[in-house]
Amino acid sequence: MEWIDAATAADRLGVKPATLYAYVSRGVLKRRHEGRRSLFDAAEIETLARRGRPRGQPPELVIESAITVLGLDRPYYRGHDALTLARTATFETTAERLWTPDPVPAAPPPLRPAHSGSPASTGRLTDSSSVSPETGAATWEADAEAVRAAVVAQRGLPEPILPLDRLQVIVTVLGAADLLRVQLDPVSVAATGRRLIAGLVDALPAQASPEPARTGPIAGRLWTRLSPHPPSPALLHALEAALVLLADHELAASTLAARVAASARADPYAVVLTGLGVLSGPLHGGASYAAEHLLTEVARSSDAPRVIADWVRRGRRIPGFGHSVYKNGDARATTLLDLVAEAAPDHDRLAAARAVLAEARRRRLPEPNIDFALATLAAVAGLAPGAGEAVFAVARTAGWLAHAMEEYARDSLLRLRASYTGPPIPKPST
Repeated sequence: MEWIDAATAADRLGVKPATLYAYVSRGVLKRRHEGRRSLFDAAEIETLARRGRPRGQPPELVIESAITVLGLDRPYYRGHDALTLARTATFETTAERLWTPDPVPAAPPPLRPAHSGSPASTGRLTDSSSVSPETGAATWEADAEAVRAAVVAQRGLPEPILPLDRLQVIVTVLGAADLLRVQLDPVSVAATGRRLIAGLVDALPAQASPEPARTGPIAGRLWTRLSPHPPSPALLHALEAALVLLADHELAASTLAARVAASARADPYAVVLTGLGVLSGPLHGGASYAAEHLLTEVARSSDAPRVIADWVRRGRRIPGFGHSVYKNGDARATTLLDLVAEAAPDHDRLAAARAVLAEARRRRLPEPNIDFALATLAAVAGLAPGAGEAVFAVARTAGWLAHAMEEYARDSLLRLRASYTGPPIPKPST
């Protein structure tokens, strides 16, 4: 069997590399990994070249991007394995990596620092307004007045309300208060991103008193907004890993919407608000909330067969299983579940999740995805209802802004076309 690289395969098919990878995501082509290279079966490429464009499927919108590529079971952020980053890097350094083009091979990711003080930054996307005078590192702090305004704006919201609903209010208020939001150069957008993500977290209600500090690592600050109890270092590590794993996922539905908004020169807050609206759908970021409900019904491990049978009997899809891209399993889920197991190996909620997994395999359901792993983390850590959605939203904000930067640099409107299927158009009169 002869293997050829992506450039050769794309050239033989007469398509751009982005289209080649779209064929992979749709199951039209298979590929193998050799280090960071993607290799393709030359015979399969030749067969497709002779057959022409795959039939029976509508053409895909293909957008060239240097941010994230989806492998067989995981994403790679600018060529870096997201699973490795989840165990070794902070969320902040991961976000900086997404925001910073890195055309040369990068050094190994830094070891995860202790959760004290401000995390290190790549230092390449900073300005004087977002750099600590003590350390020279980028600071992740929101404007205090803007956060106070966002807190006040939530006081009239009905209870109970999920964190994701609060985040949509928060980002609107933060944007209205930020006079720098229309600065769309990369340095300014990165600085806005730090303020925005910090504000999203800090404006959520604290789950314990006294009011926690609005400085320090994002993962630790987010924990105080989702749990009244202090975390163990291992569970906090798992939460940060979740943020890293969810930071971007190529052109997911919310990211495509965010890119369309950015192509119209919408400011970063409007871009994030667009992404949040799409993320809330039950087929996207909202799936973890359904998985939380499923685990809540499994009070004991022995309940798993009965609960899943009841969901199936009522015609309800079992949430947290299967993935449209990772047909043979989502390695992000495996990594996060492993970290939760390392943090709390004897927890009864982990036992319940394992019982659900066992019953799913007995019923030959697809492999678990990141939504199920998020729900398991939330259950074991005792996080508030809807915590998974909040983690997803805070994490994916980094990715949305990275994609926005690419659209701002393109400076052209993304305009999709419809395939019209309505009534015939009247012929013009002569």
